[in-house]
Amino acid sequence: MVSMAFLALAGSVLVWPRGTASHRLRALRPEPDGRRRRPRRPGRLGGTLAVACCGALGAALLGVGGGIAAGLLGATAVGRWRARAALRARLRATAAMASALGALVAELRAGAHPASAAERAAADAEPIAALAMNGIAAAARLGGDVAVALAGAAATQPVLGWALTQVGTAWTVADRHGVPLAGVLDAVRRDLRQRVRFAKQVQARMAGPRASAAVLASLPVVGLLLGEAMGVRALHVLATTGVGQALLVVGTTLLCAGVLWSARLTDRAVLP
Repeated sequence: MVSMAFLALAGSVLVWPRGTASHRLRALRPEPDGRRRRPRRPGRLGGTLAVACCGALGAALLGVGGGIAAGLLGATAVGRWRARAALRARLRATAAMASALGALVAELRAGAHPASAAERAAADAEPIAALAMNGIAAAARLGGDVAVALAGAAATQPVLGWALTQVGTAWTVADRHGVPLAGVLDAVRRDLRQRVRFAKQVQARMAGPRASAAVLASLPVVGLLLGEAMGVRALHVLATTGVGQALLVVGTTLLCAGVLWSARLTDRAVLP
């Protein structure tokens, strides 16, 4: 019986939902106050502490120059992680806005009032897109300028800034020239979906160049390790001599500059 219980426990661990699946299951569970959870944003304190720890470790191992070099490497790594996380957040937010616009267009074509259509679209939208839809509903119900309301929402939601600006422009065009609102918003929706799809394709195609850049960035470290293996004592020179300390800082600075430049070339933002 005990062995069967252990086997059942092991099986439950193996089939436990991972990653996005667990987040989706938690999203289906209602919150006590009826509101959805907002995704957590990476704080700045953790990145600052990571850079400080890298600098302290480098200073303990290789002196002042090692501390500066390790701090530069840590800051570059944290900056790249934040940039990749911000790009993923923009892609998710844009895709969520496109889905919300699809629901809004469907309600408008069914004959619903813009305010009611936006409220119904917000009910099934992701939290970040629901905020924009609720802003549209409030402005439309009170007879206000939807474009101005969306501009204010874009200021508080930078990941959706460009998308909200496009929606506001489309709304203004429809009001000013009498163009069917559903058709203009549907064109914006298709454009957002196409941009997200193209951005993901570019990211997939840039995996090879990014890997090559990572290999090239690691070559100086491999050279140092080979020198130590051959008895050159390269780390001793870098840690105990003034010239070595200066070369360590200069070399790390050039290495970080190369990483950032290669990232600029491979991470050309498809979303404006």
